[in-house]
Amino acid sequence: MAKTVIVGMSGGVDSSAAALLLKKQGYNVIGLFMLNWEETDGRGACNADADFADVQRVCGALEIPYYSVNFSKQYQDRVFSYFLSEYKAGRTPNPDVLCNREIKFGPFREYALSMGADFVATGHYCGIDHSGGRHRLLKAADANKDQTYFLNQVREEQLDKVLFPLADLPKSEVRKLAEENGLATAEKKDSTGICFIGERNFRKFLQGYIPAKPGKIVTLDGETVGEHIGLMYYTIGQRKGLDLGGKRGEEGRWFTVKKNLENNILYVSHGDEGPLYSRACRVSNLNWIGYMPRSSFECSAKFRYRQPEQGVKVTLENGGALVEFAEPQRAVTEGQYAVFYDETACLGGGVIEEVIF
Repeated sequence: MAKTVIVGMSGGVDSSAAALLLKKQGYNVIGLFMLNWEETDGRGACNADADFADVQRVCGALEIPYYSVNFSKQYQDRVFSYFLSEYKAGRTPNPDVLCNREIKFGPFREYALSMGADFVATGHYCGIDHSGGRHRLLKAADANKDQTYFLNQVREEQLDKVLFPLADLPKSEVRKLAEENGLATAEKKDSTGICFIGERNFRKFLQGYIPAKPGKIVTLDGETVGEHIGLMYYTIGQRKGLDLGGKRGEEGRWFTVKKNLENNILYVSHGDEGPLYSRACRVSNLNWIGYMPRSSFECSAKFRYRQPEQGVKVTLENGGALVEFAEPQRAVTEGQYAVFYDETACLGGGVIEEVIF
């Protein structure tokens, strides 16, 4: 009897191709659409209805059943509230990382298994190894699409009974497969950014939840050169949107280099990117996936998505870790994630708490 796989269907080409591949492999496939955001106040922007219509079309073409499930309350409680609290604290969160642990591989996976599924699958670009009673998160064959960075906080036990059908496929092959099999999502544009903000103005969205507090823009040597509209709207290393054109002439760009939340000051540098480079960071909320770390070890790491892996030395301390860089790193940002790798796998990661210059 064929094993049953429930596929998390988003209405995109990746999850559509995942369902297609699993059906070709002989599984009994069921599509499950997850609603994480309800536009009850008009401030959100997910295209949930359009996406679910695409899920219906794809599942119809594949001749597989489909269902939907609403996790918007869990998303509000576990992801969106964290997103707001981090911005209030002057940090730059990554809600997609938390969504994977708290929703997709939490309540969603549990719901799918409660429906009688033998396995749960998604359209993530990564691989998995279930051998030896452990669950290791492997890099995708397509390095440009590898999504292990966003899964670094998923607990190892949450990866039990999980399949990633796209592990060995480049994006171009995924689209080709979808097109050859007449799937409606074959040429659908990839979603970018944060679901609940969508295409609308980020600053306007955030103002609906957190009041803006303008303050001074100051250079590292103490000169006031402008006014910011609220620290939450700026990220470390940001070049655009500072409105400092013409200050100190046209030579060289301005960069955001530091935030002082206590005094509501945004620090900038002109021309010189040196202040953006750090030598180490401290991380908390460490999560290891199929890996037992020594007290001190060397590996590679990423500090943002699609960054090439960087050599680091990791030293465990006080429940967190000191991460020392082999080469100075640009714009490492508090609230983001340091994600650790060996040659083939994502070892896990942690939240960047302190950047050391």
